[in-house]
Amino acid sequence: MLVHSSDLHVDEDCAVGARGDGTASLRAVLTTARALRADIALLAGDTFENNQLSVGILGRAGRLLAETGMPVVILPGNHDPAAAGSVFVRGGFAELPNVSILGVTHDEAVPFGAFDLEIWGHAHRDYFSMAPLRGPRRRSTRWQVAIAHGHYEPPATRANPLRPSWVFSDEEIAATAADYLALGHWDRAVRVGNGIVPAYYSGSPELARTVNLVRLTAAGEVIVARKKLLPDW
Repeated sequence: MLVHSSDLHVDEDCAVGARGDGTASLRAVLTTARALRADIALLAGDTFENNQLSVGILGRAGRLLAETGMPVVILPGNHDPAAAGSVFVRGGFAELPNVSILGVTHDEAVPFGAFDLEIWGHAHRDYFSMAPLRGPRRRSTRWQVAIAHGHYEPPATRANPLRPSWVFSDEEIAATAADYLALGHWDRAVRVGNGIVPAYYSGSPELARTVNLVRLTAAGEVIVARKKLLPDW
């Protein structure tokens, strides 16, 4: 089982207001993943608000990740790209044995041999636009999960010259041929695409108050459900 979340935007305490701890979203997601007995947690971009966060909050986030007791796969997003001096480097997250960071510890894909699973995606490496679903990987495992941080554009508005950056379409989603596409960048939880590939935004913990629980069954089914965050936000 996988737990999928995104857009946690871990930030300095002063920016979080009443919560009092800028790691509250990360703590809630990891607590929920443990309670659901997930095998892997997926964080689909913008785990951190920016790449200028202090050593103190990076240390707290690192301890939460290290103590979570499960593998965590992180995709750097447009707020926290895998650039030189990123939070992932300064925070020492690449040195945590249970944490895999696309674009940092792994270039494009993270294998999990015990589950016959590969998780692949293209990290944001700077603040410029890019194609999140470019170059789909050839399947080499029973299960393949893609992860991307960007903006889905439906066919009706794809030709709009004023569309946002980091765009992908139905055709690009279908071309992944993945068993599940874990998306980040939208704060609301919603399924997108034309149905060929199960493609879901998890939404941000702050707005959605849920995570996506993804079951890859022995019968070959992919079952996706939204589960309420713990503790109750």
